[in-house]
Parts: sequence; C-alpha cells; structure tokens
Amino acid sequence: MNAFTTASATPTTATRWTLDPGHSAVGFTVRHLMITNVRGEFERFRGTVTYDPRRPEATRIEAAIDVASLNTREGKRDADLRSALFFDAENHPEMTFVSKTARAAGEGNLEVTGDLTVRGTTHEVTLSVRDISAEQVDMRGNPRLGATASTKIKRSDFGMTWNKALETGGVVVGDVVTITLEASLIKAAT
Repeated sequence: MNAFTTASATPTTATRWTLDPGHSAVGFTVRHLMITNVRGEFERFRGTVTYDPRRPEATRIEAAIDVASLNTREGKRDADLRSALFFDAENHPEMTFVSKTARAAGEGNLEVTGDLTVRGTTHEVTLSVRDISAEQVDMRGNPRLGATASTKIKRSDFGMTWNKALETGGVVVGDVVTITLEASLIKAAT
C-alpha cells in the first residue's frame, strides 16, 4: 500500500503549513582545515510557511532554530560551537529567519529573501527553495508539502570570527557556511 496519495487539485488560496520536525532536517556544512566539509544538524526547530503555488510571491516563512541543539557528532566541537566563540547559545539561544519577499524561480522553485538573525545580528539572506512537492496526504490523513531550501552565509558577518592559522597556510574553520533545510510541512488546522 502506498503511504501517500495525491490530494485534490492545487489549492487556490494561500495555505498555512507547519514544519514537522520529525520528518525534517536543518543542517550546515563548513570547511575544516581547508581539506573537507564538516556537517552538523540542529535537532530542535520550528517554523511556519504560508504558500499558494498560484501566487508564489505571497509566500511567507518564519522559522526558529534552537542553537544549543546542534550536533556534529563530536562533543568537544559541539561545546565549542555553543560557546561565545561561535553561536554563544547561552546569550542567543535561537537563530531565526523571517521572510520579506518571494519570487518564482522556475517550476516548483522559489527565491525567498528575508532576515536571518544569529547571535543578535541580522542580515538579509536569500533561501533557494527547490523541489516543492505537490500536496500529498499521508497515512494519517494529514495534507503535506515538502521542499528543500538552502543558503550560504559568512559566519564572520554574524560575529563568529574565531579562527586559527595553519602552518601550511589557510585556517582551521572556513568563513562560508552552507545552511540546508529538508522540510516536511503539515497543513495547519484552520
């Protein structure tokens, strides 16, 4: 039996969706020692999306991530990342994204621009939202949508400037961080 069935025709008005943390992931990658990318995830997050496929410019996204929930599978590194050297989770427990504008970027794709706040510093970023699914109904009868979103930021723009020069040239931690979201969204109750 198929776990998903196609829902009725595409909705005609903006619908509010809630991020399902049990079926979603928020991750990041950053260059380490100039040789590889280190990956991490945030285990606790929440968000809402208002979306109408016929009016993509009306898309609105609000999301919050619990910074202390980061996990790179390396305890000492996680403690360093939570410290004042990087995220300063004690003083800035959440990072947030609030969209301001959206535009279609091809079939099933959006460019969503908004304010990303990390460590109390806000900069405008653009999320590239790809592979927006058609509305589906899951095994429990919940209407769902899915999408992948990503952006790149400079951690130094948000006050995360710690680094150490390597004897062979380069630095321990790259400045460019890629943030990726795999989103499973459940239609909010009306």
